[in-house]
Amino acid sequence: MAPPRRRLQETISETLTPPTTLSPSQCLARIKSAAGNNLYNVELPNGHALLVELEAKFRSQIWLKRGGYVLIDISTLAERENKLDGQITNVVTDEKLWRKQKYWPKEFQKKVANDSEEEDSVVGKMPPSDDSE
Repeated sequence: MAPPRRRLQETISETLTPPTTLSPSQCLARIKSAAGNNLYNVELPNGHALLVELEAKFRSQIWLKRGGYVLIDISTLAERENKLDGQITNVVTDEKLWRKQKYWPKEFQKKVANDSEEEDSVVGKMPPSDDSE
């Protein structure tokens, strides 16, 4: 039987607003890939890779995609003796709102495309004619 719709709405509303501050054990990370069974490979702003677990309240409620951002807590699984490095405690759903926070890492800023790349692109252009040779 599916969980009640109100539970889904509560979970989504929790992810809409970012926290005002982060604890020392919390940090933002980018999802690199799914490892299966609610496990994800994530990348920290400094480039380190971690294996983290999705918190139970998000399971079967929110699906994560590669390249998305999550808030992880490294201290939650410290007492457990296993290969997991942390737990996903929040999911970034409204990325624009989260980017405005002062704790958003500079390494995760959006990259601006250069104008020179657009000039070199051949997308939408006709192929060269045989007469020009």
